[in-house]
Amino acid sequence: MGWGDWSVIAIYGLVVIAIGWYVGRRNESAQEYFIGSGHTSPMLIGVSLFVTLLSTISYLSMPGEIIGKGPVYMTRIFAYPLAYVFIGYVLLPIYMRQRVTSAYELLETKLGGSVRMLGAALFIILRIIWMSLLVYLSAKTMTVMLGIGDAWIPALVVTTGLATVLYTSLGGFRAVIITDFLQALFLLVGVLCVLGVITYRVGGLQWLPTGWEPHWDQQPLYSFDPSTRVTVFGTILSTWMFLVCTSGGDQTAIQRFMSTKDASSARRASAYQAIAATIVSLMLGLAGFAMLSYCRIFHARIPIDLLSPEGADNVFPWFIAHELPMGIAGLVVAAMFAAAMSSLDSGVNSIAAVTITDFFDRFDCKPSTERGHLRLAQGIALVVGVLVVLGSSQVGSVPGNITVVTSKTANLLAPTLFCLFFFALFVPFANAYGVWAGAICGTLAAILSAFAGPIFGASSTNGGDPISFQWIAPLSLSTNIAVGMLVSFVTSGPKRSESAALSSDVSTTAASQR
Repeated sequence: MGWGDWSVIAIYGLVVIAIGWYVGRRNESAQEYFIGSGHTSPMLIGVSLFVTLLSTISYLSMPGEIIGKGPVYMTRIFAYPLAYVFIGYVLLPIYMRQRVTSAYELLETKLGGSVRMLGAALFIILRIIWMSLLVYLSAKTMTVMLGIGDAWIPALVVTTGLATVLYTSLGGFRAVIITDFLQALFLLVGVLCVLGVITYRVGGLQWLPTGWEPHWDQQPLYSFDPSTRVTVFGTILSTWMFLVCTSGGDQTAIQRFMSTKDASSARRASAYQAIAATIVSLMLGLAGFAMLSYCRIFHARIPIDLLSPEGADNVFPWFIAHELPMGIAGLVVAAMFAAAMSSLDSGVNSIAAVTITDFFDRFDCKPSTERGHLRLAQGIALVVGVLVVLGSSQVGSVPGNITVVTSKTANLLAPTLFCLFFFALFVPFANAYGVWAGAICGTLAAILSAFAGPIFGASSTNGGDPISFQWIAPLSLSTNIAVGMLVSFVTSGPKRSESAALSSDVSTTAASQR
């Protein structure tokens, strides 16, 4: 990477910080800081949601998965329209009837204060783990691109985290939305540049696959063997569950829907998100095919450790840094940082919103003035940023490629979080006893399935995980729902008053402190 590349990266960083400062001058209240004006364009919201859910994790994992393991993971694009139908026509009409800053306010009406606190706490833990993983992977990728050792990872982590927290705390939600749109352009242009350069160098579209590569895994349509790493059915199911659980239980997504005018606008935002995700996922999949062909044709130019399936995640960043022309390389690096910063700024802003609304406001610990409220939100954003930087040093010990590590860590709590809303909105007899029991058992199911090998000392016949990462979410979700409904049914009726007492514990505490 030359001076032209670094110039592009520096200009990008200055632009997003300037946007945060400029937009931040218009925030007059904490509500504007968290959800904007409430009339944000559905297209901007949809693109912002797409960029946030994509992140650098997906930007790197899709090409790496295809290079090292096989092409079936691309079939996840079929989950996007299916998820849109459920999110747009089942979830959003219910959610948009109430205008709330924190999604977890919706839980208290049906299930009580204890469940609301559970939801808020789960979200904060989930997002901190997720952002820590994101920062770590981004920094590790940069070491590959720059050709420097892992000793530089802490410095890169601090730089990325502080830059993100700076413009997020300055500009709030409006800054997040505007910069997300800018970052989406960088992402798309970046992957198109990679495809264009490889197509030119190999003399056309010869990089398109014509057969099954010898090193690829067997990836059937479906399999009754839980250790089969990837199947078409498992890919579509796990992707659909991730999208539904995130859109229906994650403050990061719900906060965006709440910033639109009504349910129809929120549905359009979801449609834009699905369209953008489909297009970019296709482009990233094609980039994986193109780089696989490039590795085969120009293998002498590529470090030997990147030519094995285990090094596949690093092929994309290495290609960017060493094979793209000056300026274009800087543009793609900026695109990757754009994806990381988009996810980080969204997570920081959403955690601040939940902390203020579900803890400070609820227990009447909020500042007396609106300006003080806003300053508290900005302070929380800074603290969260520091925690993420510290946590990033602890997430590098989980084995597997980026796709597997993400499922085993950052996505573990997503089904549990969504189930809280499932019980509140769709199970009339649900109560706090059942919801808590379901959450505990569902989380245990996720942990046991994700780490079955180390916990039970087991492995599959091919040396992989005894339970595929694609079954973590289905097992967690089904366990949560089954246990929650059973316990709710058993504890309803004569014991209903006891459940109500449990649900109202936190509400009573909050009221007494007022």
